[in-house]
Amino acid sequence: MKKVVLREDEMPTSWYNVAPDIPGGLQPPLDPETKEPIAPEKLAAVFPMGLLEQEMSQERFIKIPDEVMEVYKIWRPSPLVRAYKLEEALGTKAKIFFKNESVSPVGSHKPNSAVAQAYYNKREGVKRLTTETGAGQWGSALALATSKFGMECKVFMVRCSYDQKPYRKSLMHTFGADIVASPSPDTATGRAILEKDPNTPGSLGIAISEALEDAASHEGTNYALGSVLNHVIIHQSILGLEAKKQMEIAGAYPDVVVGCCGGGSNFAGLMAPYVPDYLEGKKIKFVGYEPASCPSMTAGKLAYDSGDVVGMTPLLYMHTLGHNFMPPGIHAGGLRYHGMAPIISALIRDDIIEPKSVHQLECFEAGVLFARTEGIIPAPETTHAIRGAIIEAMKDPNDPKTILFNFSGHGLIDMAAYDAYFNGELHDYSYPKDEIAASLADLPKIG
Repeated sequence: MKKVVLREDEMPTSWYNVAPDIPGGLQPPLDPETKEPIAPEKLAAVFPMGLLEQEMSQERFIKIPDEVMEVYKIWRPSPLVRAYKLEEALGTKAKIFFKNESVSPVGSHKPNSAVAQAYYNKREGVKRLTTETGAGQWGSALALATSKFGMECKVFMVRCSYDQKPYRKSLMHTFGADIVASPSPDTATGRAILEKDPNTPGSLGIAISEALEDAASHEGTNYALGSVLNHVIIHQSILGLEAKKQMEIAGAYPDVVVGCCGGGSNFAGLMAPYVPDYLEGKKIKFVGYEPASCPSMTAGKLAYDSGDVVGMTPLLYMHTLGHNFMPPGIHAGGLRYHGMAPIISALIRDDIIEPKSVHQLECFEAGVLFARTEGIIPAPETTHAIRGAIIEAMKDPNDPKTILFNFSGHGLIDMAAYDAYFNGELHDYSYPKDEIAASLADLPKIG
């Protein structure tokens, strides 16, 4: 069976929340001023209560609103595909399946949460949303979602991606969003950073600070985040819930679940619905692959840290490289974040997720192989998952294991990255340990 496509009426009608099933639990987010657990009322300045309830929820299943389901049906359910040609090219007996999230209107998994976030904000009377975006996939998704619910949208796009990916800007403009390069002259945060370093490539931490500042200073405006937070991972669980049904139809069950990791949403969305099976004794391995140039899981520290540069966000207990960490301008812009989702971090702590890092060139090589065998050009972020799946398959080519990975997005608006790869302009980069140590020295002092 090459492809498994669910009927519309077979879509999951509830999201799954893995938080209650994490053995060691989650540490609460802290108020950056008092260092005590933050009150939901304080977060209500930039988030609607509907999302805050999900963020703190201990319910395993949360009903998907009908209004969200209607928008989801534009592209959901997404197909599950067996990568026969890739298997053949590798010469492996492993069965490799991928959940194809590139079929969404913006070409990635991001609308799964963007549509939900726009809906809950609209329901509570919010008229405008601000956000950050790295590669542009989240910004595109939120632009689509706000257009569906008649809202305004402003996107702070990390400078290096703003320059590298002009057509992401075009996509966001088409859906009616306002986009600026971050750091920008539009906020006090951006102006201060530009004064210090006019040529900075920017970072997601800076862009988050700018988006939060903008939201706090405009009436009727809230902030939306595309990864890291619990409610985002809850929304992304729809793709994992679909994948479980589809794998059953295919008569298969994964031995290994693989995903690329930046903030953690796409990998968590795929693997979280399998966590109850693991806890019940099912033999299944979860492996998250991140860039060696931004190794929050493999070289960072599990500690409380701010999600942004200025310190406006709650302090999250997560694997972090330090909120002042400035990653190099790699083409996988969506993976250039200093912290990892608290849910992913907790699952690493509990030895349920195994973190790995890979280099840029081996990922692009894997992406080109996938394009030439399976016919879909992956986004630079997604090549990390493909490389991970190949690594898992080739540990023992004669092992008939079953591998499932998330094809989180296509690369049709990222062809400049492929040009750079083919022209020999890309290089591998391992972040110096002393610079990571210096960044970690600035972690907030707790207790």
